[in-house]
Parts: sequence; structure tokens; C-alpha cells
Amino acid sequence: MPGRDGTGPTGRGAGTGRGQGRGGGQGRMGGQGAGPGGNCVCPSCGTKVPHQAGNPCYNVSCPKCGTKMVRE
Repeated sequence: MPGRDGTGPTGRGAGTGRGQGRGGGQGRMGGQGAGPGGNCVCPSCGTKVPHQAGNPCYNVSCPKCGTKMVRE
């Protein structure tokens, strides 16, 4: 019979769970949507154009240099 000095294998009984599953997520895509307003800006030449709702800035090409734009 094994000794009772506390050096046995780790148990799998009650109290060994990994938490209560409480969510801390921010939703799809990290919750970083900037909303319908604002501008798209070119990272190369700095040109700004109004953001069009439903069309992400990374899908818009700069009208001056053709680089894909980013959200301001």
C-alpha cells in the first residue's frame, strides 16, 4: 500500500478543473471595428478618402499611388 506522505501522483478528483468558463472575449475579429464613419488613409503617400460602410479600407486602393489603404 502506498505511503500517505503526500508524494503520490496528482489526483483527478474534485477541485482539479480549469475554471468556470467565464468568457472575456470581444467578439468576432477581436471587436476592433471602427464603425461606419472615418477615413481610409494611404500608408505610403498619406492620401485620405472617406471610408465607405461595408467596404474595408484594406480593399481600397489609393487613388494617387495604388497602395492598399488602412483605416485612420
